[in-house]
This record gives sequence, C-alpha cells and structure tokens, in this order.
Amino acid sequence: MRVRVRLFARYREAVGRERLDVDLPEGGTVEAAFAAVADRHPQLRPFRPFTLFAVGHDYVPAEHRLSPDDELCFFPPLSGGSAADVFRVIEAPLSPDALAAVVDDPGAGGVVIFSGVVRDETGGRPVKFLEYEAHAPMAEAKLREIGAAVRARWPGVKRVAILHRVGRLEIGEASVLIAVSAAHRAEAFEACRYAIDTLKATVPVWKKEHFEDGEVWVGLQGG
Repeated sequence: MRVRVRLFARYREAVGRERLDVDLPEGGTVEAAFAAVADRHPQLRPFRPFTLFAVGHDYVPAEHRLSPDDELCFFPPLSGGSAADVFRVIEAPLSPDALAAVVDDPGAGGVVIFSGVVRDETGGRPVKFLEYEAHAPMAEAKLREIGAAVRARWPGVKRVAILHRVGRLEIGEASVLIAVSAAHRAEAFEACRYAIDTLKATVPVWKKEHFEDGEVWVGLQGG
C-alpha cells in the first residue's frame, strides 16, 4: 500500500521536500513508515526519539497501523516551555546534536550536554561491550521526576532532555545523554550534574559488562 508522508519545519528543510510517498506492506505501522523514510533520508534518524506522529487531525502512536492513502505527518519537537522536555528510554543510537536542537531556546544563555560513553576498561580489566536493561515505564517516570526537580531547583532552566539507551552498546557509544538549557551557564552546569548524579542513584537501569573472561551485572547504574 502507498502512504503519503508530510514533513514539517526542520524535517522539511532537511529533506528538501514537504511530501513523500512510501510503499509499505498491508497493515504497515507508523514506525515502519518512519524507518522507510529514514532509510532514504538518514539525516532524520537521530530525531526519531523526539518525533511526534499524526494521521488526519489526531496524534497516533508509533505502533498505529496505517491504511492505504493515509497522510502521515512527522512533527519535530514542539516549542513552548516544559512541553518540549523529553524523557525517554530507547534502543536507537543517541545523537548529542539532535538533543541539543531539542533543548534550544531563545532565552537560553547556556546549553550543557552530558554524554555517558562506554569505556574500554573497568578497573584495568578490558571491556568488550556493555548491555543495558531497564524497567522502561518506571525509568521514564523517574526521569520525569528528575526533570521536575531540576525545574524546581533552578528556575532559570528553559528545557531539559534525558535519554537512556538500552540493549548492546559498543565501546565509544553513548549510553545516556542529558541536555539542559538555561538562562545562565552556571544553572545549566549545576542542573546537568544534578540530573546525572540522581539518575545513577534512582533510575532502574542495569548494565552488564562483558569481558574476555566473563561478564558481570552492575546495578543500578554502577560507575
């Protein structure tokens, strides 16, 4: 079946077109449509965690099944204060540039991004790769609590975004990204540090370290 995809704002500019036609199997989902578009235009892929979808005049989830001749809309993050805050647990690779764009705000004098990256050793023991597992609904609820606490403690914060990746991660890949924009740089730095320290102590995410001679679970977050 054929579905018409309509792109808005930065997505339209990135692709250079407002509308695309996508061929999907019968009963194909919104997620499948996004994947098909991202295969043709990979510059959109880093924005998947922040994309909103609509069919007609209604928002739809990624698992929504499409019908022939549907018009599926891809919306970038919406502007407007805390509505733009993002707290997600995802399997896709993380993009600092995409997250920086999400928290961009004309009233921000500073934007701070923390990227937690998989290192190649633990205590002198070489690491092959890591696996992360989470209780996703509870983890996202705890991330939202961290965002609310950040806003309560630092009134100058404009936007907050926290992403945590799960699944297998290779050396050098980001496992967690935190972005904070604020009126002043001091608030942005302090809020970002508070967010990662609190995340490691409270968010139900576990990692398994894989070595040449074995493996071990570390929880919650470990080091």
